[in-house]
Amino acid sequence: MFQPKFTLSSKLLTNITSIERFYGQLESLRISPNLQLNLERHNLIRSSYISNSIEGNPLSLPEVTNLLLGDRLPVNRDEKEVQNYFNILKNLSTYLEQPFSLSVVKNIHQQLLQGVNDQIAGKVRDTRVVVGRYISQDGHKKLEVKHEPPWHQKELIEAGIKDLVDWLETDKNTPVIVKAGIFHHQFVFIHPFIDGNGRTCRLLTALLFLKHQYLINKYFVLDDYYDIDRLQYSQKLGSADKGDKTEWLEYFSDGVNYSLQSALGRVKDVLGTVKVSDRPTAKEKNILDLFQDLKEMTSADLVNKLKISRQQAHNLLSGLVTKGFLVKKGKTKSAYYFLK
Repeated sequence: MFQPKFTLSSKLLTNITSIERFYGQLESLRISPNLQLNLERHNLIRSSYISNSIEGNPLSLPEVTNLLLGDRLPVNRDEKEVQNYFNILKNLSTYLEQPFSLSVVKNIHQQLLQGVNDQIAGKVRDTRVVVGRYISQDGHKKLEVKHEPPWHQKELIEAGIKDLVDWLETDKNTPVIVKAGIFHHQFVFIHPFIDGNGRTCRLLTALLFLKHQYLINKYFVLDDYYDIDRLQYSQKLGSADKGDKTEWLEYFSDGVNYSLQSALGRVKDVLGTVKVSDRPTAKEKNILDLFQDLKEMTSADLVNKLKISRQQAHNLLSGLVTKGFLVKKGKTKSAYYFLK
């Protein structure tokens, strides 16, 4: 079975402690459903932009935002790549009941490249590939090889992925931050597909966090740290190619720490701009939670749900409309409410 080599250095342990603290602070904040929906939408869009941009997609953040919020069909390959990534990231929770497996890996890759390159979508490669770049030398372009994966036969590659996901499922002692970092490197080290390895890896890493109750889409973006210095991201990944993953894990945990700290700052900034009088009361927060499941309600629905009087229901709903959390449609008894 796959057995990673790493050291729980003092820096790595410090980062793990810091990450758990920041995440706990985020969860303790009383974030309204309205703000939560906006935060999650922001994270999904930004992550879709960054992860594709790292791989050379030329769309800008405003272009990606307009595409994903415009609810229109993509018109070219670049837009299709971003749309596919966004749809997978948004629906990662559908994989939570499944164990990590080669089948899940293939399925996510198939969705990622659907309509982009259907010939290789979801298919483990059975040919040699190298990771590198072309450089000019003496007037000619020369391929500078940065990494050559360990296997180039489908059977061996699939066995390597199975070994990796088996380790994920059976190892119960390694902290999730470390497991996620190890998986991230080992996956791109194996490089199981002809194209789309980086994006598939980042989606699977996000899924691993979700499986361990880190609500990555809800609170923070995993990829924004990589975007600060993409060359460093590549170099730190490469540092683990010889076996010891400690340097990469320190960098990886730096990134998670940075992302959570940034998310915490953003949320506190937004909460700080909300007047105390405009913040929902405890009872109002319970009502907003109901809207997460029901999407829309009438005052009669609220009466039945909370066993309160019709006047109380009307007052509570009207208060949430005034504070900007709900929108009211219709008049008198036919009126209904939904999240703004």
